[in-house]
Amino acid sequence: MSFFQDPPRLGNQHDDDTLLQSYLARTLPEDLHRSLKDELRELGDLGGGYFYQFQLRDRLNEPELTQWDAWGQRIDHIEVSPLWKEAEILAAKRGLVATAYEQKSAEFSRVHQFVLNYLVQASLDVHSCPLAMTDGAARSLLNLGNQELIDRALPHLTSRDPASFWTSGQWMTERTGGSDVGLTQTVARQSPEGWRLSGTKWFTSATTAQIALTLARPEGNGPGGKGLAIFYVETRDAAGKLNGIQINRLKDKFGTRKVPTAELTLDGTLATPVAGLTDGIKNMAWMLNVTRTWNAMGSAWSMRRAMALARDYAQRRVQFGAKLMEKPLHVDTLAGLEAEFQAGFMLAFRAVELLGRMEAKVASEQELLLQRLVTPLAKLTTGRQAVHVTSEVSEAFGGAGYVEDTGIPRLQADSQVLSIWEGTTNVLSLDALRALAKEGTLKAFFHEVEGRLAKVRDSGLQPCVDAASGALEHARAWVFGAMENPATMEAGARRFSLTLGRTLELALLSDHAQWCLDNGHGPRNRAAARRFAQHGVDLIRDEMDLGDARLLS
Repeated sequence: MSFFQDPPRLGNQHDDDTLLQSYLARTLPEDLHRSLKDELRELGDLGGGYFYQFQLRDRLNEPELTQWDAWGQRIDHIEVSPLWKEAEILAAKRGLVATAYEQKSAEFSRVHQFVLNYLVQASLDVHSCPLAMTDGAARSLLNLGNQELIDRALPHLTSRDPASFWTSGQWMTERTGGSDVGLTQTVARQSPEGWRLSGTKWFTSATTAQIALTLARPEGNGPGGKGLAIFYVETRDAAGKLNGIQINRLKDKFGTRKVPTAELTLDGTLATPVAGLTDGIKNMAWMLNVTRTWNAMGSAWSMRRAMALARDYAQRRVQFGAKLMEKPLHVDTLAGLEAEFQAGFMLAFRAVELLGRMEAKVASEQELLLQRLVTPLAKLTTGRQAVHVTSEVSEAFGGAGYVEDTGIPRLQADSQVLSIWEGTTNVLSLDALRALAKEGTLKAFFHEVEGRLAKVRDSGLQPCVDAASGALEHARAWVFGAMENPATMEAGARRFSLTLGRTLELALLSDHAQWCLDNGHGPRNRAAARRFAQHGVDLIRDEMDLGDARLLS
């Protein structure tokens, strides 16, 4: 009875990540890459050491809502976990939002920013949620051009000083639904002090933020999304009292339990229109563009963390006379998961690159079209991969993967949000179809995939080229045929979009594998591309019977 299983351990999350190192060596100018190495190694050490251990100790601490003080005053105070408090300080000091806006790395500023987050966020209990919305709010204010609000809020949203750093919420979801925000019931009315909002927000993440961007319908406006406006709200007044906001309850969620997600009543909340009194959904697109990129990157760092733990554990766990890492079946299982992770990594960072080039105003017209499509594709494709990979990793730990205090089940529970938040897989699939409606978008996508595949020369990668090329042609034929039948188009949107996403992943991974072979980074990425191709990238089915589907559903 003397045996105790050695738990998995993490090393420096920069030094241990060969995929990240090869990606940065390839993507960043040499002098920039060299200048960032110390910073990246420091964060890699924090992510695999101090904050990972803090995360394990902090496991049982969750946000707590106190609605009333001892004397009967309504205070609605939310106390976040100790880890979250320290994470916010880290976020400010390390520029986890600010780096993108300082533009010191020019068109690579987004890559720089997201590498910082990639190295540490998996140990911060989804503190990426308020940072994503903070980033989205900053970008929205800049692009919508309300100078008064830019001057007021942007210095706080992009500050490196923890004392002045603000985070932002995003209040869109109501009881009428999260996806169809055109049904928003919150009303905005003029008052002597300005616009005031009244309504209920059913699901507001990071409710402890200092500001929020929200949707409301100015009194007298028509129905639907056209009649909505985007409003800027500061959650508390100068005295620290809530701005006409009541926190009804914190949501009891399956995952992301450290995120203070609340149901709010707005009762005369003072607010400022950001960009006129109509087109709120259209104007929210700037925020969604950024937050969906964060979502895709969240999938990448979640899969990376799961794989790091699973690989280390396989070196420590002995079953049937040998380490798991010596068992062919276990090796085969982890190899398949690693291939999915590497593909998702490449697609998520491609979305990051395009966002950075767009913001630095160096993107070509083709890249602008591509960015509009790649963002929803990256979000939906990587979200599904993260759910799959973290579920399999839980199973790879056996019973320990089902026991909460190992920390392993949290990986799976927290990852489930990635395919839901900021648009479910189905909703994002329809968004991808809408992106394709803009002339030139499909051509830009095909040019991207074909251009990547054209660089691949290694004979061992030829099956990957064939698989991606075949899927691309099938997608082209299907979409042109389905245009004749809207029901067929909608029913097949998910398979079509996942096919585009996985095809681009395979093209990106194969291109990177060729570069690694040519530049001394070894054959590991080639193995990932080959395994990923074997998993299948073409998910389109030409003979889907809608009658059968209705019977089965």
